[in-house]
Amino acid sequence: MSFINTFMNGEQGLFKPVNLTPMQKLTLRFVVVGLFYYLFAVVEGMLMRIHLAAPGALMDDKQFFAIMTAHPLVGIFGSSYSIVFGAFLFLVPFLMKKPLWSIKLANWTLWLVAIGTFTFWFAGFLSHYSPLYTLYWPLPADFTQFSVVGGIFFVLGIALVMVGTLFFVLNIFKTIAYTPEGSEKQIKGVLASALGFRRLKNADGTNVVSTPVAAIARGTVDTMLNAGIITFTGVLILVYMVAALLGHDLKHSAVDALLYKNWFWWGLDLIADGLVLIFVAGTWYLLASLITGKKIFMEKWARAALLVEMIVSWFVWSHHLMSDQAQPAFLKIFSGEMLTAFELITQGLAFFITLATLWQARPLQMSNPLKFLLGGLTGFALAVPAGIMQADLGLNRILHNTQWIVGPHVHVAILVGLTMTLYSAIYFLFPILTNGAKLYSQKLANFHFWAHLLGGIGMGAFMGMAGLKGMLRRSVYFNGEFNLYMILAALAGSLLLFAFLAFFFNIVMSLGLKGVIGIFTPSEKKTKDLLPS
Repeated sequence: MSFINTFMNGEQGLFKPVNLTPMQKLTLRFVVVGLFYYLFAVVEGMLMRIHLAAPGALMDDKQFFAIMTAHPLVGIFGSSYSIVFGAFLFLVPFLMKKPLWSIKLANWTLWLVAIGTFTFWFAGFLSHYSPLYTLYWPLPADFTQFSVVGGIFFVLGIALVMVGTLFFVLNIFKTIAYTPEGSEKQIKGVLASALGFRRLKNADGTNVVSTPVAAIARGTVDTMLNAGIITFTGVLILVYMVAALLGHDLKHSAVDALLYKNWFWWGLDLIADGLVLIFVAGTWYLLASLITGKKIFMEKWARAALLVEMIVSWFVWSHHLMSDQAQPAFLKIFSGEMLTAFELITQGLAFFITLATLWQARPLQMSNPLKFLLGGLTGFALAVPAGIMQADLGLNRILHNTQWIVGPHVHVAILVGLTMTLYSAIYFLFPILTNGAKLYSQKLANFHFWAHLLGGIGMGAFMGMAGLKGMLRRSVYFNGEFNLYMILAALAGSLLLFAFLAFFFNIVMSLGLKGVIGIFTPSEKKTKDLLPS
């Protein structure tokens, strides 16, 4: 078989997009959009790495800080949200053996997230709107520094993403709770059971709602809260910007900066310390169970830990404000230190339960899903303790606002922990979503694994070393004080780019160019046939 035929038609795995159900196509669309924005984020990250090593070589500082503002949002909303939403909109009905409540609403979620992400990215790219993702008051509304029009479109893009997110929340909760037409009436209280407020058992003693679905439901609670808070914050900023366009300066109106920062970080932290940890733990349990064919080890403890993590995630935001002199000491100690420590326990328990589930089923074949699952576990094993270290009043004085925060903690957690977990799910779901299509090259998959793992850990480590030497984040140095660390971080970061390109090429060659395009064409199957046979 020729290379051209494989590239065009995907004959390697006999993939035929016309045979896919609407649900399979929808999920694949989410994944493709998420991978596209992941490439965006990786390329932006490399541009920033180069600028930190050689300021002015590719761009000026205004463009650099505009990229820095959009970069984490593109990675979180455009990439991670798209892949996670697509996977969970497929898995919840798949695991509960019933159709998704609304495939139309899911399509709205997909395009609102995709278009919203492009809108805020493009607004920042053109206007250099760059208050950074912290959006500290009154910085977002300081019209002497930033373009009002650029800021308006930036906030509108975020708003589109949040509306799509709320559609996802509604779809997940309705899918769990509703009874499909023509089916036997579902037991009352299924949603309450998924959230942990009621215990429902089948006749054989198993849970009516499986642990992975319970994790998705509980993480979706934080997703809903986050969307509401970020939407309100965006509306607040938008009011100030529109008023400026109409000739009214509201900058000195009564918005307390400390109250605003606590409100904002409460919402933003629900992503990092709420839904990410809960969603990841649930995905670990699901993958461990599917890979081994075994029940989750200590399942009762796993479900209890998910509930504790959901509740704890509502109260730990203050660890972001421990170096803020105006922040009350009670919040620094109780929220910032004491409650944050529970996340080491809950995530550590999820880590142990996943490994124990895998250990019980040995010997296991080192498949792609298993390798990337272990990589994801490694990422969080490194990043969560790094975060707990920062949640100490003494160490926080040294580490806060340095490259340590964004290196060993943020980037290792997201790039190694979260992303490798998502890759594990993609590799596992790939044959299910494509009706058995075969991967084009196992050698490319192996390269993808090692390049991503070493690149993610290496970049985080070199950034952390620079932070320990005193290199601040959100800062550009022109005297070369930290060039060695930044060059090494850029070289490690390039491995992440090569890893993704190898993965993307592997997937395109497995599906064929026509197959990738076919994912975005209407399905020939009836809309009632939403799940793969």
